Amino acid sequence: METRPEITKKHKKMHLSRYRNRWGWLLISPAVSGLTLWVALPLLVSLVASLCDWDMVGPPQYIGLNNYKMMFTVDPSFWQAVGVTAYYTFAGVPVQIIVAFVTALLLNTNVRGIRFFRTLYYLPSILPIAVNSVLWLWLFNPHFGLLNIILEWFGFPPQRWVFGSETVIPSFILMSLWSVGSTVIIFLAGLQGIPRELLEAVEIDGGSGWHRFRHIILPLMTPIIFYTVVIGFITGVQTFTQPFMMTGGGPANASLFYVLHLYRQAFQFSHMGYACAMAWFLFVVTMIISGVIFKSSSLWVFYEGEVKK
Repeated sequence: METRPEITKKHKKMHLSRYRNRWGWLLISPAVSGLTLWVALPLLVSLVASLCDWDMVGPPQYIGLNNYKMMFTVDPSFWQAVGVTAYYTFAGVPVQIIVAFVTALLLNTNVRGIRFFRTLYYLPSILPIAVNSVLWLWLFNPHFGLLNIILEWFGFPPQRWVFGSETVIPSFILMSLWSVGSTVIIFLAGLQGIPRELLEAVEIDGGSGWHRFRHIILPLMTPIIFYTVVIGFITGVQTFTQPFMMTGGGPANASLFYVLHLYRQAFQFSHMGYACAMAWFLFVVTMIISGVIFKSSSLWVFYEGEVKK
């Protein structure tokens, strides 16, 4: 009995498809395994732990939603930490983006020595956060810190900086501007990708520098601004190292950031179940606000080649 050529060809294609699928799963198995073991499984464990009273020594005791109830109604430091983190994030992130954008505009010129200045602005961002924290503790010292010496030169009274409850968060915002170099590089790359023909067209039509910025530079930079807003927000709500090393949450809990409070509950007071509930609250809030930013992007983000209806 002869084999039909069409059937043989079909079987060969099916065999080749199964062969490729097996190789595909084999090649992505390390990534899938890592995602399952180090992301999905810990998320599931933390969700279950948030419903338990667990000190990491004895077995967890299921208590339902009591951790979440205690978080919202019993723990006074919870709302203090939320307020501190919101203050730092919503006040600091816009300032960081504006400073980084203006710096990138200044560095996007063809003056002599511009490469040196670009390197100089980027270097602080590659220093470890712990090193920056120790350095700025010296700068913020109310007795012999460089910042107070500069203020005295100009006739201003000295400040307590991170050692004062009213100035600690503005001090952290000021400190964050020291490390905007990585954002500056991103903005600079976007500025150098703007077509020169568009800028020259504005000049030919008699437009000023403001017109170039308002109608060409700013619209074409909105996708990068959108990216930095999302990343800046996520980074801001996860601030931990600076207050942990520099103030410990003080003075009087004025710098008790949310993640620092979460760390204390988990590893100082051994309230791991409560800390997991706090982590899930942070995750949900981050997802909601990120979703709002993404949803609003259609109103102010311009993509090249996109036609607005």
